[in-house]
Amino acid sequence: MNTETIILILFATVTASIPLVFAALGELVVEKSGVLNLGVEGMMIVGAICSFIVAVETGQLWLAVIAGGVAGALMSLIFGFITLSLMANQVATGLALTIFGIGFSAFIGQEYSSIALDGIKALSIPFLSDIPIAGKLLFSHDPLVYLAILVFIGIAWFLYRSRGGLILRATGESPSSAHALGYSVIKIRYLAVLFGGMMAGLGGAYLSLAYTPLWAEGMTSGRGWIALALVVFATWRPGRVLIGAFLFGGVTIAQFHMQGTGIEIPAQFLTMLPYLATIVVLVIISRDANTTRMNAPASLGQPFHNELH
Repeated sequence: MNTETIILILFATVTASIPLVFAALGELVVEKSGVLNLGVEGMMIVGAICSFIVAVETGQLWLAVIAGGVAGALMSLIFGFITLSLMANQVATGLALTIFGIGFSAFIGQEYSSIALDGIKALSIPFLSDIPIAGKLLFSHDPLVYLAILVFIGIAWFLYRSRGGLILRATGESPSSAHALGYSVIKIRYLAVLFGGMMAGLGGAYLSLAYTPLWAEGMTSGRGWIALALVVFATWRPGRVLIGAFLFGGVTIAQFHMQGTGIEIPAQFLTMLPYLATIVVLVIISRDANTTRMNAPASLGQPFHNELH
């Protein structure tokens, strides 16, 4: 394997990781507030189809990106209303949201499955993009890749360096204490859920506008579930989420590369590698229950009743 091939694999790994970065960072913020939203897959795929439709109908790619984020946020608003206002079970509602999102996207995307889109192009930064090795790996991506990195930096700063992040984490650890101090737990959780939905929608938009600029039914291919697993894998820490996303992206690209090199392994087995890796990681993490309990928000998945506090 020569240097050029390695660079191409690393470059592809970054692009394959970006949908996971968006979705997992959004879910991290949601879970830090004490809410468990299992509807990430549904929000991602609705964001993907809505952004693709807007791009096809208007020709405005950045308007399409915004549409994807808004679509994901609206999906999360449904989840928020049912779980935070009506106090329904968060696990069941999240699963229902995913099922609804998959079906809804397939329904509205029927007429768009045969359309090719001239998607978001990679940047070419003068001088920097021409640097050997580093130029290709660091300065030749599309703008959404850099947006994902900026979002990571912003979330890491917000959670651990800002008063708002402290309040959010306090809400996830002890909502009754946050309520006693005068903070609106339901409002804070609504905002976190909306942000998580927007991020999942952006992850979907990246898939249909940049990664593979087309629409195909079920194109998220379980990435929403991997994003959920990433949050646990990262023990609810932004830096580990980013590293984990790149690792899972690398596994995805590895299976494509192995198929291309003619290795005699059934294609079905190679396709399942990212999901097999997810299962293995979760099994390993589950063996250290103390670490998981120490880092998981104490009130994760538990409803909060204002009238009881």
